[in-house]
Amino acid sequence: MMRRGRLPQPITDPSALTRRTFLGGVGASAAIVALDLDSAITASARAEQEGTLVNNFGRVFNLPPFAQATPQVRAALTEMGKLGGILDAKDPLHEGPIRLITNPELSPNNRDNPFHTAGTTFFGQFLDHDMTFDNASPLGVPTRPESSPNLRTPAFDLDTVYGGGPSASPHLFNADRVTMRVESGGQFEDVPRQPDQRAIIGDPRNDENMMISGLHVAFLVFHNKVVERLRAQGTPETALFDTARRTVLWHYQWIILNEFLPQIIGRPLLDHILHFGRQFYRPPGAPSIPVEFQIAYRFGHSMIRPSYRANLAGDGGQPFFGFIFDPVAEGQADPVDLRGGVRAGRRFIGWQTFFNFGDGQVRPNKRMDTQLSTPLFQLPLRSIPSGDPPISLATRNLLRHLTWSLPSGQRLATTMGIPHVDTSELAPFGFAANAPLWYYVLKEGQDLGDGIQLIGVGARLIGEVFVGLLQKDPGSYLAASPSWRPTLPSRTSGTFTMVDLLRFAKLDPASRGQ
Repeated sequence: MMRRGRLPQPITDPSALTRRTFLGGVGASAAIVALDLDSAITASARAEQEGTLVNNFGRVFNLPPFAQATPQVRAALTEMGKLGGILDAKDPLHEGPIRLITNPELSPNNRDNPFHTAGTTFFGQFLDHDMTFDNASPLGVPTRPESSPNLRTPAFDLDTVYGGGPSASPHLFNADRVTMRVESGGQFEDVPRQPDQRAIIGDPRNDENMMISGLHVAFLVFHNKVVERLRAQGTPETALFDTARRTVLWHYQWIILNEFLPQIIGRPLLDHILHFGRQFYRPPGAPSIPVEFQIAYRFGHSMIRPSYRANLAGDGGQPFFGFIFDPVAEGQADPVDLRGGVRAGRRFIGWQTFFNFGDGQVRPNKRMDTQLSTPLFQLPLRSIPSGDPPISLATRNLLRHLTWSLPSGQRLATTMGIPHVDTSELAPFGFAANAPLWYYVLKEGQDLGDGIQLIGVGARLIGEVFVGLLQKDPGSYLAASPSWRPTLPSRTSGTFTMVDLLRFAKLDPASRGQ
């Protein structure tokens, strides 16, 4: 049904007197800038005019694309994203997965981030899968996002874990219709699997690699432990699932807002958005995922290491190290890499590598910069939802800009009142002054944040959409009870972290005797 909506109201700073004043953040700071609001209609208002379905994608800004979808532009983007190209960190993979962890100087282009742990990467991927899933729009072919379905709800509601709940997704639950199915595959827990080892979960992408599969099963176990606690407290069975789910969601949302997001955009900018409001992502009705955000959020790909230590003693009593993806592992019953979709004794996650339990075992992720780990340029086809090439993750990200007709990073920076970063290195590809947004966000992080956190356009987009999704969800703690504080046991009263979640779920090293 076609819906008509009002144009967005002007966004003004309290000290400003004209309707042409916008507040835009640069990292933790802010600047007042002039902007013609009529040339930058928000996606949500435009969606109301054009009849967008609630759960389709949208836009934040109505701006010209950075380039036309011509064969020449596609070829330039493919060249830019190729193995051995400008985005490839050129990790010396011949050194093996262990040495690339223990000797990071072997890969000087792929710097460690000393302020993040390796788990930050995969928690970010878990969040992405919780709020967005596009398996319909064609790669590199211009498509209206407002007519493109998002198969996930635009909220942090763990629909990847709960599916439609016990009634609509009974295959995800035990016979009591309250607790979640969990199986044991290696030495420890695993997601439920069919005989062909396909995961029985709410989103197949959460079995793409061992780490994301491990996080998924961690939330299954976490839910079950919350149920166990509520039963012990006398919660009626009729209210048990809903109470447990709310408890899980609110602690999960607390981690997003108070642990993950400050690591990515910095606490000062987050506090500014919470205190002064969202200046750009302002959907008047139900929220949608804007395509500018969908592309900018792929900054997380630069955080992925070429290899990881999955656990400390799973491989015949020795640590299990592996590349994130390795072409030689294709078809192996127990792959040498860390791809998902396989059950074997050593294929479980020892969380002390990924989150800091204070035992000296945690490892960092990579910086948010323009260098991606080399294995990401040779993805297994199985890890691509469509099952089609190209197999370079960088190329796929760049071609997606043509799908959504996205503006350049420079155009968004100007519109948001944020100083530009230099992308003259893209001159050979024809994008020196009109960089693809994903690259531009990474370049901001590299040049302005030293790869430690996002700054500028990327930080503002990520922060406002995250906060907006929580504020627009009536079931979130931020909307329903903003003064709420975590109620489950934690190391520090009044807060809750991923380490606390894993300890409560008895998945921490001490509980496992590691």
